[in-house]
Amino acid sequence: MSKNKLRVLFVYGDDEFAIARRLKKIQASVDKEGMNTTHLDAATARKEELNTAINAMPFLAERRLVFLKNASGQYRGKNQRETFLAFLKAVPETTVLVLYEAMGGKKATTNWLAKWAQKTREIAGAEAFMLPKAWETRDWVERIQKEANSQGGEIEGQAAARLAEMTGSNTRQAAQEITKLLTYAKFSRPITLADVELLSVNTAQADIFALVDALGNGEGKKAQALLHQLLDEQDAFSIFGMVVRQFRLLLQAREVLDQRGNVQAELKQHPFVAKKLIAQARHFSISTLEAIYRRLLVIDEEAKTGKTALDLSLDMLVMELAG
Repeated sequence: MSKNKLRVLFVYGDDEFAIARRLKKIQASVDKEGMNTTHLDAATARKEELNTAINAMPFLAERRLVFLKNASGQYRGKNQRETFLAFLKAVPETTVLVLYEAMGGKKATTNWLAKWAQKTREIAGAEAFMLPKAWETRDWVERIQKEANSQGGEIEGQAAARLAEMTGSNTRQAAQEITKLLTYAKFSRPITLADVELLSVNTAQADIFALVDALGNGEGKKAQALLHQLLDEQDAFSIFGMVVRQFRLLLQAREVLDQRGNVQAELKQHPFVAKKLIAQARHFSISTLEAIYRRLLVIDEEAKTGKTALDLSLDMLVMELAG
C-alpha cells in the first residue's frame, strides 16, 4: 500500500470477516510492529485527538497508520462533510489514514465517503467487501476457489459448489472450513466433493435432518427449538441453503418413490442418507413438497430484496409446516 503513496483508504461493506482480514494486511504492510499505529472511533474521538494522530511524525519509520472507525455516519450535514473532506485532503504523506465501517445494501452503493474516495484517486482509494449473494452460485464458487488458493491449496469445482451451498453467505465459516479441508488433504491435493461431504456437511446436515423429522412428525415445538438453536449457532443463509437442499432432495425422493424407483441409485446418495430421505419423504405428499419448494423460492426472493428478514421467514415457515 505504501508503494502508491495513498494517504486515505476507505474500506467498507457487509463482509466483516473480509474487512477485518484486509485491515490486518494493511497493518502488516504499513506498520507491522504497531509502534506507529493509532486506533480511533469517530463516535468518541475528539477533533484534537484525530488531528494529533494524523499529523504526528512517524517514529523510526516511513509512515504512521491511523484507523478511524465509522466516520461516514458522524458527519451528516453538508457543512460537516465538506469540513471533513477538506481535513482528509490535508492528510500528510507521512500518514496512512484508513477509514472503515460495516454497511450493506443501498448504504454501501450510495455512501458519500466511497464516492469521494473513488473520485479523488490521487490521494485516496475505496475498497468494498460485500458478502456473496448465496444464490449467485458461480460468483460464490469462484470466491471459495480463490480463498483455497490464497490459503495455499486448491478445491475442485463440485466441492466448492457444495461448500457454497452449505455455508450460504458466511465467509468466515467458509474460510474456516477450507482451512480444515486443506489440512485434511495435507495441502498435497485439491479438496474433493467427498472431502466436503465427509468433514463439513455431515454434522450440519444432521441438524437439518432432525428439524425436518420434527416437522414431518408434527412436533412443532421441537422443530422451533431446533431452528432457534441452529440460528444461534450459524448464519441464517447457511441454514436456509441446507433447508432448500433438503426439501429439493425430498421432492426428488418422493418422485422416485411414486414411480417405484430406487432412491439411493437415482439420487446417488449414501445408503444412510437415502434411508433417511425415504423415511422423511413418506411424511409428505408430492403436492405438499412442491408447495413447500415454491414457498422457499418466495422466501429467497424476499430475503434478497430485504422485504423480510431471513430468520423471521424461516421461523414463520416452521410454524406453518408444524401447524
